[in-house]
Amino acid sequence: MNILTKGDLAVRPLLAEDAPLLSKWLSDPKVLEFYEGRDRPLDLKLVTEQFYREDSDSVRNIILYRDKPIGYIQYYEIDDEEREHYGYADTDDRIFGMDQFIGEPGCWNQGIGTQLIRAMTAYLFSSMQADRIVMDPQAWNKRAIHVYEKCGFVKKKLLQQHEWHEGAYRDCWLIELAEPEAAADK
Repeated sequence: MNILTKGDLAVRPLLAEDAPLLSKWLSDPKVLEFYEGRDRPLDLKLVTEQFYREDSDSVRNIILYRDKPIGYIQYYEIDDEEREHYGYADTDDRIFGMDQFIGEPGCWNQGIGTQLIRAMTAYLFSSMQADRIVMDPQAWNKRAIHVYEKCGFVKKKLLQQHEWHEGAYRDCWLIELAEPEAAADK
């Protein structure tokens, strides 16, 4: 059962039988360059440990395009530690984080990522009552940042040496999309 469907795009919950697909994507150097790092390929055991943990608050999903699995997306309400780190400790807003990747390089540069971000943010605002959505892409990932900005995200804060990627800590941008009605009230 899909949590959302918009045209050729759909998002459905991650299933146990998706583990080999995640392992395929997360061992592909083209994908790993942008997600996790080429020095950290994930075999089936690591995929199971990282993506099928019971103690996670993330809602994990598979992205479908024309009924074919092409990627992964997760969302979660940010915790108190993240609220403090990101500068949201003084607000009661419901703030969700999102992480995603398209695991099929043949689907890159076709506008699917833009469709995905717009559909998922609309879902989080309407179905999950999010007030804000945040992400933290690496500062060098211009293609991803361009997509997010096209979808309305704005850079809020440079997170210096925030994420370990391919042998070094990398700077990331905290980017935010405010719920349209909340943004109009401010």
